[in-house]
Formats: sequence, structure tokens, C-alpha cells
Amino acid sequence: MHVVVGGASGFLGSALVAHLRQVGHRVTRLVRHEARKGDESSWDPASGRIDQVVIDRADAVVSLSGASIARWPRTKSYRNTLRQSRLDPTSTLAKAVAHAERPPVLLSGSAMGYYGQDRGTASLDEHASTGDGFLAELVRDWEAAAAPAQEAGARVAFLRTSLVLHRDGGLLAPLLPLFKAGGGARLGSGRQHMSLMSRVDWVRAVAHLLENDVAGPVNLVGPDPVTNAMFTDALGDVLNRPTFLVAPSPVLKIALGSLSGDLLGSVQMTPGVLESTGFTFDHPTLRQQLESALHDA
Repeated sequence: MHVVVGGASGFLGSALVAHLRQVGHRVTRLVRHEARKGDESSWDPASGRIDQVVIDRADAVVSLSGASIARWPRTKSYRNTLRQSRLDPTSTLAKAVAHAERPPVLLSGSAMGYYGQDRGTASLDEHASTGDGFLAELVRDWEAAAAPAQEAGARVAFLRTSLVLHRDGGLLAPLLPLFKAGGGARLGSGRQHMSLMSRVDWVRAVAHLLENDVAGPVNLVGPDPVTNAMFTDALGDVLNRPTFLVAPSPVLKIALGSLSGDLLGSVQMTPGVLESTGFTFDHPTLRQQLESALHDA
């Protein structure tokens, strides 16, 4: 297949591009500077500029652009950045897909934030209701930005991505120095659920969606439920470091303000669509996810 990728230089996009090429697909990377290499095409999603010919010739388009959710504080200005860095690229690509004579597949970036910040012990498959708060609203609007492609009859799947584990970025990168120094700690009660997936399985899952007739929301998450206490113990064990510390909820709320909700909230996604379409995980367990995150490319 010929796959066009927006957000190709990011934590997930760079790994996806490498995997797609490894399994034999041709990739064109959308870049915001002047195209300098044969696999690059220049675009400007803020203004809607894109080379329509590139999209016309594609079999599939993957949209992964977006500023980091993890950055704090989430000021009004940065919240606007979070929105526009997702909605503008998605809208630009969806309109280009819609204008193609033969609309390519669109895999549109999305996130676990769709389900809100705290859903307790509920198991959330793709049929679960949306949540409340800024992130839920952001993800709803992000998915809605792909509407032109859907209305044109393109197959559109939404990549509701969980916390992806790899030493190079995401959740794990800032935690590794702390845990290696013996400062790993359970957060609050530790009973809150964490939705996790290895980066290797994430890129394999996206390739699976490219190659299979799947549309609509898809939870990109591992199959086994994990709590914060389980994650803390397992990461300490893999690193051979103690994890006896506890960061009490009241202290986190005072120290971190609204950020504490991201750390103490409980979201337990389940991979209903992936499992029903025959995807098999290389790293189904937390221990395997962490081993992969520390040692795989």
C-alpha cells in the first residue's frame, strides 16, 4: 500500500513509519517545511494547504498530529494549541480524502480522553459512552473533524490510543529516571485503572487496521486490566528497584492541582474491536509490555 502519514516525526508516528516500511508498504511523510526528500510532501494544516495529488494517489492516510497532552500547565492558550494542533490537520486531511476520486482509507488520531478522566472500575469498550471535561470534549471534536471523509464514503477508523509504553517517550520516559533512582511510588490508593499498550503492539495494531476492513472507533489498548499499584510494582521489579513509597492523594491534589486528576483518575479501556477482528497481541501482559518498552526498538 501507499500510506500517507501526518505527524510522522512524533513518538508514535516515527515508529509507525519504520514498521510500515519494514512490512513492505510505501510511506509518504507530510512535513511542514519544504520537501527535501523523495518520501516527503510539504503541507500547512493551519491554512489547509496540502498537495491533493499525493492524497489522490494514496491507498491510506494516517493522521497523528497533535501537541503533547502531558505538558503543564494547561493554560487557556495551551488548550487552544491542543485543539488546533489536532483539529486543523484532521480537517485538512479529511477534506483532501473527500476530494479524491477514489477516497483512500483514513485512520484518524483519537485518544482515551474520549471516555473522560475517571470512570471507576467500568470496562470501557468502543460502545461505552463519552465522558465529561476538557479532554472528552477535545476528543469528540477531534473525531468530528474527520466527518468530510466519512460523508464522502471513505473508510474511517478512529485510533483511541491509550498510554503507550516505550522508553523514548509517552508515559514511561519521564518515569524511568525516577524509578531507577528508587523513587517509584504508588499514586494515591493505587487502585485506579491504567489503560496501557506497548508501542510495538500499537504500531502492529495500526497496520492491522490498514489491512482489514474496520471502521469507527477502535480502542488501542492491551487486553489485561492494570491498576496503578500493579504498574508501580511491575516497573520497579523490571528495573530491580524498590517501590515502597506512596504519594498520598491529598498531597498530589495540593501539589499538582488539576493535573492530579490525570494521575488519580481511573480509565479501564478494553480492546473489543481489535480482538473481534483477529488481532493478536505480542505483549498482552503488563510485564511483557514493560520488557518490550525497555528493550525493543
